[in-house]
Amino acid sequence: MEKFVFFGGKGGVGKTTMSAAYAVKCADAGLDTLVVSTDPAHSTSDVFDQRFGDEPQAVEGRDGLWAMEIDPDEEVERHLMETKRALGDQVSAALVNEIDRQIEMAHQTPGAYEAALFDRFVDVMQSSEAFDRVVFDTSPTGGTLRLLGLPDFLEGWIDRLKRKREQSIDLFEKAAIGKNEPRRVAEGDPILARLQERKEFFEYAGRTLREHAAFFLVVNPDELSVRETRRAVEGLADRGLSVRGLAVNRLTPSPDDDEDGRGARYLRDRVATERRHLETLREEFDQPVVAEIETRVEEVKGDFLTEVAGELDIETAPPETPPAQSS
Repeated sequence: MEKFVFFGGKGGVGKTTMSAAYAVKCADAGLDTLVVSTDPAHSTSDVFDQRFGDEPQAVEGRDGLWAMEIDPDEEVERHLMETKRALGDQVSAALVNEIDRQIEMAHQTPGAYEAALFDRFVDVMQSSEAFDRVVFDTSPTGGTLRLLGLPDFLEGWIDRLKRKREQSIDLFEKAAIGKNEPRRVAEGDPILARLQERKEFFEYAGRTLREHAAFFLVVNPDELSVRETRRAVEGLADRGLSVRGLAVNRLTPSPDDDEDGRGARYLRDRVATERRHLETLREEFDQPVVAEIETRVEEVKGDFLTEVAGELDIETAPPETPPAQSS
């Protein structure tokens, strides 16, 4: 199993339960494991009955297990301030206010949320030397796919920005008169250096996601969830990322054979419908079903979480070769 493991899926299918259970399974197998929530709901704290923040914190009562919750709103604000600082250092004082205004407008556009969050979880991957396994409880499928599609999109965008910057410098140098030297030259240009740094960052992200990450989708046994899962599989494949398996959650338990009341008849009909969807997942998807988790009466935490961990047919052994880290 790769070092980085992602659990995604439609909102409300139980991604937090599956990711937390798999993290417990890895920790119980002797791996130092970090579970990371990038979901705004921050349900990881509820699962472990413990409040987590932006840095890894040991899970009480679970040896070898740490957790952290990334606050998306705080990440957007931090991303905004860092971008202002980085560009503010490269322009004249007269332009700083206008640059700040443009950056603030950019951070209010669609995609800014994903970009800020993406930076943070790639930073988590880059600084994960202390852990054998990092498990990501991601946001609902649509946001996750946009997030995971950023490396290819932004690499191309940064390449175009670099070419424009190089052309601008070239024209400025050619316009220099006599012994006057241009204020900026390509070698040592801080903006080009910043663009190159960002390009290498996204190259690392894309390479790590393709070579050192495994993706699992959590699905409920209903038509909407199955359809969403099919789209997610196709969306990840379009980005060169394959889904390792499907974790089916919230299956209805069958009533005893001797029960024949209204509730029992309803449950049998419900179970029959869910079994048809389960067969669809088994027969029409290339990915194996790695878990069939029945609905619990109580919230899945504590001993129930350990039970679910035991029902996950997902490998825990660490990779033989750890992913290379970006400098």
